[in-house]
Amino acid sequence: MARKDPEEARMLSDLLEFAEDLNSYGLMSKSSMAKIRSLCAPPPAYTSEQISAIRTRVAKMSQSVFAAFLNVSVSTVQKWESPRANKQPTGAALRLLQLVESRGVEALIA
Repeated sequence: MARKDPEEARMLSDLLEFAEDLNSYGLMSKSSMAKIRSLCAPPPAYTSEQISAIRTRVAKMSQSVFAAFLNVSVSTVQKWESPRANKQPTGAALRLLQLVESRGVEALIA
C-alpha cells in the first residue's frame, strides 16, 4: 500500500537514512535499527480472506469483539472480510491488524 502523503514518505525515508548512518558508525544498536526499519516500512495490504484469517485463527475472536479491539464498527470489519464490499483497512486499523498478525492479540492488551 503506497503512502498517501508524500511529505510523510519523505520524512520517513530521511529518518531511515539517518538511522542507517548512525548504525554504520556503531552509534545505534541492531535492535533499535530493526525497530526503525519496521516502523518506516509500509504496512501490507490484506485481502478479505487474510483479514478473516487473522481474526479467526490468530485473534480467535468474533467480529464484534475484534471490532472493539481495533476501535472500529462491526460493519467495518464485516466489509473488510467481504470480497464484494472491496473495503480495505487504512491508517491505525491497518497497523493494528499488522500487529495482531505478527505478535498476536496480546500485543494490544499489554
